[in-house]
Amino acid sequence: MIVLTVIVGLLMAVGLFIFLTAAVGMIRFPDFYSRLHPAGMIDCMGVLLTMGGLALFALFDGGISLASFLNFAKIVLIVVFIYITSPTATHAIIDAGMRAGLQPWTKKKDM
Repeated sequence: MIVLTVIVGLLMAVGLFIFLTAAVGMIRFPDFYSRLHPAGMIDCMGVLLTMGGLALFALFDGGISLASFLNFAKIVLIVVFIYITSPTATHAIIDAGMRAGLQPWTKKKDM
């Protein structure tokens, strides 16, 4: 049980670290297009790790039963749904920005 707690804690900590760094990246990056990259990281890696930790905890905490398996299956379905919809939504947002005429940021050279 201690090994499970350590694994779940590590998954949650790494997932929350990815959430934090991606949130800082969304603030620090200069334009619309580069800010969408950390937004996609939040959706994919952060959610995968934190929800993976929750799924392991739901499955193995207190023994394996039907209720714990159903909770595990629900969490896995949420992760699968996010993995299907997140890249599609990010692509749609980028496409909308391109159609609206947003130009990508370029570094101005001092001459």
